[in-house]
Amino acid sequence: MKKHKHFETDAIRTQVIRSAQNEHSVPIFATSSFVFNTFEEARAAFAEETDANIYSRYSNPNTDEFVAKLCKMENTEDGLATSTGMSAIFLALTSHLRAGDHIVASRSVFGSTHQIFINILPRWGITHTYVDINKNDEWEKAIMPQTRLLFAETPSNPGLDLCDLEFIGKLAKKNNCLFVVDNCFATPYLQNPANFGANLICHSATKFIDGQGRVLGGAILGPKSTIKDVRAMARQIGPSLSPFDAWILSKSLETLAVRMERHCENALILAQYLDKSKDIEVVKYPFLPSYPQLSLAKKQMKLGGALVTFDLKGDSKRCSKFMDNLEMLSLTSNLGDTRTTVTHPASTTHSKLSPEEKKAVGITGNLIRISVGLEHIDDIISDIEQAIAKSK
Repeated sequence: MKKHKHFETDAIRTQVIRSAQNEHSVPIFATSSFVFNTFEEARAAFAEETDANIYSRYSNPNTDEFVAKLCKMENTEDGLATSTGMSAIFLALTSHLRAGDHIVASRSVFGSTHQIFINILPRWGITHTYVDINKNDEWEKAIMPQTRLLFAETPSNPGLDLCDLEFIGKLAKKNNCLFVVDNCFATPYLQNPANFGANLICHSATKFIDGQGRVLGGAILGPKSTIKDVRAMARQIGPSLSPFDAWILSKSLETLAVRMERHCENALILAQYLDKSKDIEVVKYPFLPSYPQLSLAKKQMKLGGALVTFDLKGDSKRCSKFMDNLEMLSLTSNLGDTRTTVTHPASTTHSKLSPEEKKAVGITGNLIRISVGLEHIDDIISDIEQAIAKSK
């Protein structure tokens, strides 16, 4: 498939080959398996001498199209679609690690990723060391002879801290390690980790890639040589994305650029408003002038993203009052929706962390995470403003 000069064009014009029906919009290929015209075609497909479809657990025209678009957007050679973002993370890790291997990871990771590190991988003799995401010296010091993989999500969830992608990419190459990045918050429109040396890029397509809270999905992207092991494992354990969900996600990518532009515009205005509020302790947003890593954010990201976090003044009871008084915004642990969503990480997405672990990544009882949607910004601010007033 031809790569065009612009992101938006690739998102819209990357399609699988038209069928004999000459459809303009790609149909849903709702089939579990595919047929072969000859014995030789079947043999060659199973020998992986061709890329013919065999079985939808392996590949399907809808998942192929979805992955082809993402590869162009992330500047990678190959990729794989998965049923969820967490299955993508799990596959990216386990397909390249063996007993005795060691991971260096940013301390601020999604709660379920943390559970993989502390409860699942140790069963197979795979250990990890957590480091502060924004301290380059800690990354370097944590590497051991048995370190095989460096992992980061940037911006982090929910603290919105950044790692220096270029530094860690070079560090990984120097030490013959894989560098895996969870690029869910930034999306391919705002950030391309492969350009800075990342070997595998993971997405929860459930979030901004879908953008409307409809389906679950994930993706892993990287060089053909690295994706080969991911695909081999995926074929056996079957974390497959359904053709229907792949069709939705491929259609959603067509509007990712215009949606992210508005998400980011609204988020910056909201962050600026909160930064002036006397009821807020701290506001974090990557493109806010007060953001500690502003220069790095502008180096790595096209815009600041859709997530804004802040600490509400007062005790934790005030947070519950604030959230209960919201009239329009949605209380949900999900993010990346057209609708603005509000989350209290300490009691939901990161509730399994110990008090010490929460403190280490800046998750306080007063931290609120907002995924800023596409509603008119005046209405978003108005709802937050009245909820803050009623929480006093």
